[in-house]
Amino acid sequence: MKVYKNLNIENKFKNSVIAIGNFDGVHTGHQKVLKQAKKLAKKNKLKVGLLSFEPIPRMFFNKNFKNFRINSLEQKNFYLKKNNLDFFIIKNFNKKFSQIDYRNFIKEIIFKKLKCKFIFVSKNFKFGKNRSGDVKKLKLFEKQFNYETLIVPPVKKNKKVLSSTIVRKLISEGRVSEVEGILGRPWSIIGKVNKGMKRGRTIGFPTCNISIRDYVLPKLGVYSVKIKGSTFFRKGIANVGYRPTFNGKKILLEVNIFGLSKNLYNKELEIFFYNFIRPEKKFKNLNELKNQINIDIKNSKK
Repeated sequence: MKVYKNLNIENKFKNSVIAIGNFDGVHTGHQKVLKQAKKLAKKNKLKVGLLSFEPIPRMFFNKNFKNFRINSLEQKNFYLKKNNLDFFIIKNFNKKFSQIDYRNFIKEIIFKKLKCKFIFVSKNFKFGKNRSGDVKKLKLFEKQFNYETLIVPPVKKNKKVLSSTIVRKLISEGRVSEVEGILGRPWSIIGKVNKGMKRGRTIGFPTCNISIRDYVLPKLGVYSVKIKGSTFFRKGIANVGYRPTFNGKKILLEVNIFGLSKNLYNKELEIFFYNFIRPEKKFKNLNELKNQINIDIKNSKK
């Protein structure tokens, strides 16, 4: 899969089938869109790609959405590659780009830059300055700019539309086991191990401290997880929270890896969330905390 950081794609990727959207999480609904796009591309002997935006426009317009992403750009890249796309365009979403009129978006980007033959979007797709462009306006200019707009019906589960919004809600409620059914895989966070206060080591439970960054903030508490490093993939337990027993002031992801004791500082790990075990709690003393951690580990192993 060829990755572009701008709209200047090679000629071999022009006159292609292109999906447009954030595709945050690359969930089963997104996968259905990509499957349909690939099927059409194969039928017409065309290339297939995705046009997406960084940062996610909602995060650009509202700086309060610091914990919003389901996946990092690195993860999105990985999952799109697994979906066998030919190319992936990452367009920088900045103030100048946000001011483009929807007509110019169609004329200058869809027609002149990309020369799309087929465009796949969701039925609620919005684009252009003040989100003034929509599916109706895309269809209005089809003949003039020689493309066709296609809308894949949303994927539903238990009569509910599967969406990135639902995934974020479930994560924030700690319902990570349900998220796996929507993503088609466990939800995960990638981050580097930072140096902490080493308190876990002093009580017999060494942990890797990882920043949440701009990921969706899970419900504070303890989770059963799996941890993937460059040379291992092991089960473990994780705590997301302020560490109230130690009067912590900053939210942190702490991970204890079962059966592994080695220096992982500055190493990149991927943490896969499987089940929520219990909410975060303040303990009276270290013995009470140690007893609870032993219980948590038993529950996690189950």
